Amino acid sequence: MSRELRVISNTKPPARAPKPEWLKIRLGNPTNQNHVLKLIEGLNLHTVCQEARCPNIFECWSDRTATFMLGGDTCTRHCGFCAVTKGTPGALDRDEPRHVAEAVRHLNLAHAVITSVNRDDLPDGGASHWAETIREVRALNPECRVEVLIPDFNGDEAALNAVLDAQPDVLNHNTETIARLYKRVRPDAKYDQTLTLLARAARRRDAEKRGMLTKSGIMAGLGETFDEVVELMKDLRRASVDIMTIGQYLQPHARRLPVERYVTPEEFARWREVGMELGFHHVESSPLTRSSYHARQQVEGTSASDAVAESVAVAR
Repeated sequence: MSRELRVISNTKPPARAPKPEWLKIRLGNPTNQNHVLKLIEGLNLHTVCQEARCPNIFECWSDRTATFMLGGDTCTRHCGFCAVTKGTPGALDRDEPRHVAEAVRHLNLAHAVITSVNRDDLPDGGASHWAETIREVRALNPECRVEVLIPDFNGDEAALNAVLDAQPDVLNHNTETIARLYKRVRPDAKYDQTLTLLARAARRRDAEKRGMLTKSGIMAGLGETFDEVVELMKDLRRASVDIMTIGQYLQPHARRLPVERYVTPEEFARWREVGMELGFHHVESSPLTRSSYHARQQVEGTSASDAVAESVAVAR
């Protein structure tokens, strides 16, 4: 018995599959990276670039671009893919909206992307903090386009409306994965609730004849099939989503879900083709695509007015 135990204890865990060639990243300009880092630290801000260990951090920071993360660095949810710390968050930093606006000004951004941790500990999920941040960014940077990547606010329509009242230019909420994998990938979220949020935002946009675009994204490589992603695309078009992003899931550390497979660039390209056929106004689909990757280019390559006028329900 003791010998058997020794043999088991000496058994090495299986090695991770090596990343394919197409997942190599660009290191970029260290001078610009340091500029962004010092600015963020000086204003006591958090970025999803750091907290989520984004593979594009070097490229984006070299371009003096960062995605700001509201609400601190601790999330109340337990998603199986995310590197952000889980637990009980501290109090909101009431200076954070102003500091984000100042960072946007210092970086001279034409397109600012803002996201947040989930704050289920707050009555409105942090929606009022979101709205204040959007308004502060607009007040200090009137020419800057504002894209928000929001949580689901537990399906609270009033919380969503508080964000929409602040009039973001792009309303993004990620679907993250197909419905079948939700319990494993997003145990604290609901697939239908995500679609409802996106549809509500689009309906209000259409009713008010605003130019806001809606957007959602997923990660590939968690066990989904090609056709399941196509079905998800159809669901997003039924919810009048304008822009979709699809990227390769990369395990941030050993305590998160493993990569089931590395999707080839050819398959990502095919998803983009299918998405454009379904009526999306832009599909960003590649191994290194993330929600905010090339966000400015995505919006500038599509017309908000056309998105409202030509939005179609796809029910194939």
